[in-house]
Amino acid sequence: MTSVQLQAPSPVLAQTLDAVAAILARAQRILFVTGAGISVDSGLPTYRGIGGLYHDRLTEEGLSIEEALSGEMMATRPDIAWRYIAQIEERCRGAQPNAAHRLIAALEQEKPLVCVLTQNVDGLHRAAGSRNVIEIHGTVHRLHCMACHHGRKVPDYAGLQIPPECPQCGGIMRPEVVLFGEALPERALERLESVLDQGVDVVVSIGTTSVFPYIAGPVVWAARQGLPTVEINPGETTVSGIVDHHLRMCAAEALPELWLRMHPRDPAED
Repeated sequence: MTSVQLQAPSPVLAQTLDAVAAILARAQRILFVTGAGISVDSGLPTYRGIGGLYHDRLTEEGLSIEEALSGEMMATRPDIAWRYIAQIEERCRGAQPNAAHRLIAALEQEKPLVCVLTQNVDGLHRAAGSRNVIEIHGTVHRLHCMACHHGRKVPDYAGLQIPPECPQCGGIMRPEVVLFGEALPERALERLESVLDQGVDVVVSIGTTSVFPYIAGPVVWAARQGLPTVEINPGETTVSGIVDHHLRMCAAEALPELWLRMHPRDPAED
């Protein structure tokens, strides 16, 4: 495995960037697996990483964030669950896609298949122009009533009563996000299974600690199939030991470097 740190000699970094760029250039079908780290350069915090929004501390109620943001809490004390959902949405509000989001979307225009499996609920991949996005944890921008299932889309939570009431029946609405202890959406899982069944040429993990088996799974699957695997993450994760190349870089630093290597300028243009 090649492992590169930003402090490493530039020739080593360049060599690994060249190798990864060559893999991506050859690939016709790419699966990107993304987490909160890809949105850091859009001004959003990670949630589990060092310095994250809920790193190593309890909520005001003395709960872990996993307890506060659980399906059970939404059912029994929606006011508590909504308090922290609203905090997350507020941190996302007004954020714009960064270079990593935009370049992944640009690759989708060049390749037969570029699919993004994301844990993020911020909607930035779609805002950047990516169309083939599997939002495995849902999105904060869609709400539905827990009583009558009336649904609505919202650009943000500004001006919303928290918890919001259903305009149809007066019940409590919730965002269409997967809370702790809840099942993943079947449709999203089926889409991921279909992508893997049809085959990919490389799996690239970006900005995720890969603590969930369904996020680490595509990387593990690709490694077992003998397919190239790449991780872009400044720190160590659960998949760092199995990937072929680990770029210890932020996503918004790595993707432009890779893009330039995949699209070298013709000297005649200078």
